[in-house]
Amino acid sequence: MKAVLQRVSSAKVEIDGKIIGKIGKGLMILLGVVQGDGVDEADFLAEKAAGLRIFEDENGKMNQSLLDIQGEMLVVSNFTLCADARHGRRPSFTGAAAPAEAKSLYERFIAASKDTGIPVQTGEFGADMLVSIENDGPVTIILDTTEIMKQKR
Repeated sequence: MKAVLQRVSSAKVEIDGKIIGKIGKGLMILLGVVQGDGVDEADFLAEKAAGLRIFEDENGKMNQSLLDIQGEMLVVSNFTLCADARHGRRPSFTGAAAPAEAKSLYERFIAASKDTGIPVQTGEFGADMLVSIENDGPVTIILDTTEIMKQKR
């Protein structure tokens, strides 16, 4: 599972001009599900995102998590994170999970994030969306469970 986490002052996602998800201070997460991902990856990544200390404390140090600041999360599915652009000029998406599997794990990630107590808004799986963010910092973190979980084993 791959995720791009962006610390935001606000973010929203629209479909056909209608806002379907909107948050204030928190994390905008673009989430890609890779072939072979499972529930363990979704649960691990949800906990990691909720606890990652990338928000400033009273001294201006990145020392607080989304949980600490009582922030919000906007999660948008993004299969293009699974692109392989090592060869040629056209990315290959064969590493992305099949849509039904990806949707199930996307929903599992959302549920696991909500279980941490974080308010979660979402995009619509598989839809063409317009995402607007006000990146705070900017702070952008890329997480890849293939790399992180390999180190834990």
